[in-house]
Amino acid sequence: MTAATVESRAPAARPVSVPRGYRFELVKLLSQWRVRLLLLVCWIAPALFVAAVSRQSTLPTDTLFGRWMPATGWAGPLVTLGFAGTWALPLLTSVVGGDVFAAEDRLGTWRHLLVAVRSPRRIFVAKALAGLTVILLLVAGLACSSTAGGLVAVGDRPLVGLDGRLLAPSDAAGKVLLAWLCVLAPTLALAGVGLLGSVALGRSPMGLLLPAVVALVLQLAQLLPLPVAVRLALPSYAFIAWNGLFTDPVRTGPLLISSAVSLTWAVLATSLAHLLFLRRDFTHPVQDGAGRRARAAALLAPAALVVLTVVVVAAAIPSAGSGIRQDKVQRSLATAFAHLYRLQARQFHRPDVTEARLRATAACTKGAGRLAAQGPGNDWRCVVSWHLPGVDATGQAVYQLDITADGRFVADGDGPKDVNGYFPVHTRAGDAPNPLWQFDGSVDLLSTTPKG
Repeated sequence: MTAATVESRAPAARPVSVPRGYRFELVKLLSQWRVRLLLLVCWIAPALFVAAVSRQSTLPTDTLFGRWMPATGWAGPLVTLGFAGTWALPLLTSVVGGDVFAAEDRLGTWRHLLVAVRSPRRIFVAKALAGLTVILLLVAGLACSSTAGGLVAVGDRPLVGLDGRLLAPSDAAGKVLLAWLCVLAPTLALAGVGLLGSVALGRSPMGLLLPAVVALVLQLAQLLPLPVAVRLALPSYAFIAWNGLFTDPVRTGPLLISSAVSLTWAVLATSLAHLLFLRRDFTHPVQDGAGRRARAAALLAPAALVVLTVVVVAAAIPSAGSGIRQDKVQRSLATAFAHLYRLQARQFHRPDVTEARLRATAACTKGAGRLAAQGPGNDWRCVVSWHLPGVDATGQAVYQLDITADGRFVADGDGPKDVNGYFPVHTRAGDAPNPLWQFDGSVDLLSTTPKG
């Protein structure tokens, strides 16, 4: 009787708190050799890459801001950001988020963990927070390392924006920081997909690869001539929406929409992973991950999220076209040319002329006039005209444009030689890159009316 009374008065075991579980899971992640290697690479390799490329004559001109790497240290982190959004961040979320739960299945340690923590809900929260912390450390390493490499190799110099406007170093620094912060939203979306795959697929390699596979499919979709609403409804667009920060005025519409879509993906994917984790039977000796129905639901979840976000965004943006129209291309090209013309004038120490007095305009055709002047393609041809005060003749320059489906274009000069015919220009201080030889620009896919 006494023994029974003492036993009934024994305090019940309390679950381990989330902070303690989080510290435990974080230590486990950081003790893995592959995570340590990724941290080392992300905090060192970008600086070495940016510093080395900035000193080379051959530049990654196919990457946004690549041609400006020898001119300013703020171009390096943007080139790294373009590469990270395409390849690095999807792979990092796969290695970390896609394995944070599956590792317990491989090691067979779920029962030990449940006995120690005594709360599946707290285990999920601790693991998700630990994985998110490591991912943020990796992203911070890419950003800080590439910025340090650029500033040390080239220096804190002005940056040319996508509209040709020269950004002061302080302004460029703020926009670079904001651009890296903007890609956190799609990174969280892929991390949520990684958690879902890790919970539902267990030790299966597909769980580890799910974020990378989803990211690859979404990036391939961005290469297609999709309607604007569909393009913005994919979280992969958030990896390139930061381009709108480097125009004047800043294009906040695509950036906010794509960020909202990415955060929606992150919340829904993580919530589904949490639900599947709580419903899992950990007492089964051979069961690995969720049941068959749950696995099928997890694999179909990305497709369901695409349908959901496309329907919502399409209802909010009544636009069925590509967003690339003749008037938009002409306006963007003329604006960029006017700003870059002033930059070239400073190189030759010519009298400064404002953009308003230049009155630069552009006339563009597609397919030598045989095709409708809209949509992406490398067959755009434009003639830019401008006027100088006190000069009766109208200046003209020809450009061949390659416009991608996301609105970015590369304008390649096709004469006259004294304006855009050569890459280097001879100045009093020596040879310098010709800003009008070849330059990047961007078309606002959401704008509907001409800007005054």
